[in-house]
Amino acid sequence: MTKAVLPALARPLLEPHLPAELEVSWFASPAEAAAGMAEAEIAWVDMQPTHLVADAIRAAGPDLRWVSTIYAGLDAFPLDLLAARGVAVTNGSGINAGAVAEYAVMAMLVAAKRYDRVVRAQDAQEWPRDAPGKVELAGTTALIIGYGTIGRAIGERLAAFGVVVTGVTRSGRDGTLRPDAWRARLGTADWLILAAPSTAETRAAIGAAELAAMRRHAWLINIARGDMVDQDALVAALGCGAIGGAFLDPTDPEPLPADHPLWTAPNCLLSMHLSGRSQSTMFARAATLFLDNLRAYRTGRPMTNLVDLRAGY
Repeated sequence: MTKAVLPALARPLLEPHLPAELEVSWFASPAEAAAGMAEAEIAWVDMQPTHLVADAIRAAGPDLRWVSTIYAGLDAFPLDLLAARGVAVTNGSGINAGAVAEYAVMAMLVAAKRYDRVVRAQDAQEWPRDAPGKVELAGTTALIIGYGTIGRAIGERLAAFGVVVTGVTRSGRDGTLRPDAWRARLGTADWLILAAPSTAETRAAIGAAELAAMRRHAWLINIARGDMVDQDALVAALGCGAIGGAFLDPTDPEPLPADHPLWTAPNCLLSMHLSGRSQSTMFARAATLFLDNLRAYRTGRPMTNLVDLRAGY
């Protein structure tokens, strides 16, 4: 029998399609996940906060061979441990791409039209005499750092608005910029969009120097990971008007402490890392991906979204 640890939340989606020889421990708590990991060969142990996933993986016995996750970013996972033990990891890249891309476009529209001010005017029962934001997306330029599944989805949607898009990839494929070239283009972008995975190379990639190089009217849109931005430098840049503003879906840490200056920084809009959750099909897509990969795993075929553990994505 092959033993697996799987989320009880996904049981109705998975159980009717699982092979008879798979013995499953369905977990609904961190303790149940850790207990099941002792003999598991296959594990899908996603939990919030994500350090609980790492705790469960560290509790695994010697039989663990494959970890599946709904998350695209793996910064909370013990990747060195998994690599040393030869464990395959498949992530959820693409599951949330459409929802996150829509959120990024929404962020740009909110910033362009300053719809946050419109909402506040309604709350105050005010009737503005003029529109608070008058930027039109057509003809503006966007620099998207991380032109993978999500980045491309954003770019495709922005093209319909007439936005000129430049992507950044590790390899420079398909006419995108390589990581050593995008900083020189910061002064040409109206929108700087972060959509890259969190790795050692991307942490604090946007710091004081990068913010200073941006146009004064440009907006930073982060739908990646909070640690990609030096938040102290961002607070300073927002405070002195060095950039137009920032729309932050993720922050570092999460949740953001009540006294954190980002809550009240000028022209800073926060969306509490909700972009990937702004859909109703996430778990169904994740279940389908898991079942497809389970069939591939059992027959020795390549699995979808296999992670390069040394690169981190």
